[in-house]
Amino acid sequence: MQFLLALIVAGPLLGAAAALLPAPPGLKGKSPDQAVLRHGVTVTGVILLAAIVLALGFDHDQPSRMQATTDISWIQALDVRIHLGVDGISLPLLVLTALLTFLCALYSYFKMPSGPSPKGFVALLLVLESGTLATFAVLDLVLFFLAFEMVLIPMYFLIARWGGEGKQAAAWKFILYTLLGSVVMLLGLLLIGVKAGTFDMVALATDNGRGLTTSVQVIAVLAIGLGLAVKTPMWPLHSWLPDAHTAAPTVGSVLLAGVLLKMGTYGFVRIVLPIAPDGMRIFAPYLAAFAVAGIIYGSLACLALVRPGNKGDLKRLIAYSSVGHMGFVLLGIATMTPTGVNGALFANVAHGLVTGLLFFLVGAVKDRYGTADLDTLAGATGAALYGRAPRLGALLAFAAVASLGLPGLAGFWGEMLALFGAFEPAEGLSRPAFLTFMAIGAFGTLLTAAYLLLVVRRVCMGGPRPAGETPIADIQGYEFAAWTPLVALTVLAGLWPAVLLGLTDPAVQKLLAGGTR
Repeated sequence: MQFLLALIVAGPLLGAAAALLPAPPGLKGKSPDQAVLRHGVTVTGVILLAAIVLALGFDHDQPSRMQATTDISWIQALDVRIHLGVDGISLPLLVLTALLTFLCALYSYFKMPSGPSPKGFVALLLVLESGTLATFAVLDLVLFFLAFEMVLIPMYFLIARWGGEGKQAAAWKFILYTLLGSVVMLLGLLLIGVKAGTFDMVALATDNGRGLTTSVQVIAVLAIGLGLAVKTPMWPLHSWLPDAHTAAPTVGSVLLAGVLLKMGTYGFVRIVLPIAPDGMRIFAPYLAAFAVAGIIYGSLACLALVRPGNKGDLKRLIAYSSVGHMGFVLLGIATMTPTGVNGALFANVAHGLVTGLLFFLVGAVKDRYGTADLDTLAGATGAALYGRAPRLGALLAFAAVASLGLPGLAGFWGEMLALFGAFEPAEGLSRPAFLTFMAIGAFGTLLTAAYLLLVVRRVCMGGPRPAGETPIADIQGYEFAAWTPLVALTVLAGLWPAVLLGLTDPAVQKLLAGGTR
């Protein structure tokens, strides 16, 4: 188990280095480009297989215990250690990251985004995977920061080199926002480590803030929370996200929404909640207020984009929808209750599955029509996917209703539990304030349903293809292979939520109790 976790974290880095080397003559296939893309599929496939074996070998009777741990001294002067481990909180995110990266590599093998050589693309994809997996596996504050930062450079280049219109400006906006947030976050992490005398996240969580004064906790939560809020992204620190999604290639958008946004909310749960609970309790009402503001803002922005004549971009609309969905995650965390935090973790995974699928589908529509402009797609000779590509249209409608939180699909449980958590927040938090936040969030679900149903009506509905019109391809074999796992898991998580909640709940209970359970 220790070896598996080390392989999962370090394997993609070794694969990235190998991707830059010349392919052996016997493995080149039809061309060196095909060989390096096949290498990406192979490496991400091995990592996914290792993650599945790790999940199967995980002791499901003790999900609150750190398992597959490695603890090696690294920088003795600062007591920084190479400390790895997984519990019921991090395991689902680890498997989700491995799955989405493999599906992106598989999709890219058949549909490589236009840009420079695939060598750099595959190497960057693998470095991005390694940094994300490390973020969910490390248990040292310094290592967490290094892993958190490790993903920024590959994502910057994926947008800047393989993106679409406006890619340079979007890439610069992404890197500047996230780097500035990370600098502030580093100060907070160092403050905790120096004042507590350790950077070990397990020891700090067990101490539950008892070794830190309230003023230190307040400063730490403010600094760390700002850095995490940028990555989440929390309104009003979200403005880098729509541009990045609009310009990014399809697989870049999938990974950005499905994996990178989860790093910020994971940091809130793993670091802020257990290590600085008194500081978090002070800021929780403000976090909840920003969360519900993001829910409403994201929904209203989507409603504006979907209106006829507004030249709304479908990728940009899905990006704004992520601001709203991540608002529910932040609301659940702000309640500081097991119900709310479990809802936040469930919504994290559900958003990764559903929004990852949505960006795959929107990318496929854009490839076929050459645009993601809603007015063009909904025009007289526009998409009308039910009549022109019925399987693609049906799948887009499925992803839309999953995103709006239809009961029986993954998107429902996380948002419902986050609202339930707000109904009865943790002791010391104002219940009237959180009841107000719950009501606003519930209203946001209605707005979400409105704009997603409008998207389905405008893009999917219409008559059969007119005579003489050039037909478009329906779902291809490689698309079916890349999207089916996301559909299946969306249904599974919706019908059997205990698959996730059985893992997260004991770990959340222990985390909030300071390791005493």
